[in-house]
Amino acid sequence: MPDPGPSPQQSSLPGAAARFGAHVLATAQGAGSEAAVATRPALPSLPSVPGAMRPPGAVPVPQEGAAPAWQPDPALARILRGPSGLGTEGLHLARREEPAAPPEPAAPPEPAAPPEPAAPPEPAAPPEPAAPAEPGAPVPGNPIPGLYYHPVPDPDPARVEEVSRRIKAWALDEVELYPEDWEDQFDGFHVGRYMVACHPDAPTIEHLMLATRLMVAENAVDDCYCEDHGGSPIGLGGRLLLAHTALDPLHTTKEYEPEWARSLHSDAPRRAYRSAMEYFVQLATASQADRFRHDMARLHMGYLAEAAWAETEYVPEVWEYLSMRQFNNFRPCPTITDSVGGYELPADLHAQPAMQRVIALASNATTIVNDLYSYTKELASPGRHLNLPVVIAEREGVSVQEAYLKAVEVHNDLMHGFEAEAAALAAACPVPSVLRFLRGVAVWVDGNHYWHQTNTYRYSLPDFW
Repeated sequence: MPDPGPSPQQSSLPGAAARFGAHVLATAQGAGSEAAVATRPALPSLPSVPGAMRPPGAVPVPQEGAAPAWQPDPALARILRGPSGLGTEGLHLARREEPAAPPEPAAPPEPAAPPEPAAPPEPAAPPEPAAPAEPGAPVPGNPIPGLYYHPVPDPDPARVEEVSRRIKAWALDEVELYPEDWEDQFDGFHVGRYMVACHPDAPTIEHLMLATRLMVAENAVDDCYCEDHGGSPIGLGGRLLLAHTALDPLHTTKEYEPEWARSLHSDAPRRAYRSAMEYFVQLATASQADRFRHDMARLHMGYLAEAAWAETEYVPEVWEYLSMRQFNNFRPCPTITDSVGGYELPADLHAQPAMQRVIALASNATTIVNDLYSYTKELASPGRHLNLPVVIAEREGVSVQEAYLKAVEVHNDLMHGFEAEAAALAAACPVPSVLRFLRGVAVWVDGNHYWHQTNTYRYSLPDFW
């Protein structure tokens, strides 16, 4: 047998970018830019970013009007602006369908200086706090003091209304997700506002619905299998495994397949998973669907770790808790930002270690945001809920206030790490799909914070300041 020779070299980030960016260069050459293409330097190897995480330190409460002490890398600004250059016009926020058009005419009044004096009427905002009684009306909440975040504009109200209408019809009529007495909780979740804030570049309402159905289905599994509405750590593994087959279909014999198919309609979480995934695969590519299944398996493994600790009444070390939170986190949501945006980050680029690190840091930061905003809600719930402040207080022997403030610091370190790594990746691999994906993840992170801050129906802050 002849020697097959050495194995092919593993693809590097620049190599992967070069393969998937070939069409961009070809377009540039066809437009008469041969000289520019010929002299363009090769993409550099991705540099490591030592010290991307800020050294631990107290988190100062910013003074009103003061600039943040930490400034993001200039390359991050390029991510937030989106791709530029020849052939990238269509990669910016997509032209959206009819609901998005109405809000645009309202923009002209803003430039006019005269309206500014109308600022005084704003004090009339105080009446809004009465809205908690009506779950459909959002109430501006206060951000956590000292938390590092980026403010975002309110999402398009026309889109919010339409997504909210469609998701409720889906939950009630298509999958029979919840009984009537859960309606207030469903409305109070404000999932339409959440998803529109996180995916402003979605080209159509149906693209937004991909994320919205999956978000609702994931929460149904969490509530009904793990948490408030009948959840239990006992037997969780079996329930999650069977639910996962609604996302990742069982391939079995003809004799047993009908029983499995019937099982997908046996409870609300499985009905929701099955239906949401069927919609998703209609607009997503095969590799995007497989990526999502992988991230959902990660999520389910995180659920199982937390359940095991609950059964044994074990309080993990802080690093162990953060390990669990890297799996039991929001990752399935930002990782589909390209599917919702109507484009694809090629699989080879998505799988690069540098991209995986960016996604992990972003997902970890957004999950700690949930720990912080849901802190008082979880303390008021029956049983003991693990969250980062609780674990820090228990394992590091500090007061609950000190633990909470340190959890804010951990979040900020994760955010700074995410932004530094994203900026380095953008500089090393300025391929349009990479830049747009990084921008989409950053926007998702900001939209996630916006939803937590404004969802005063669900969340309130502890009195630690």
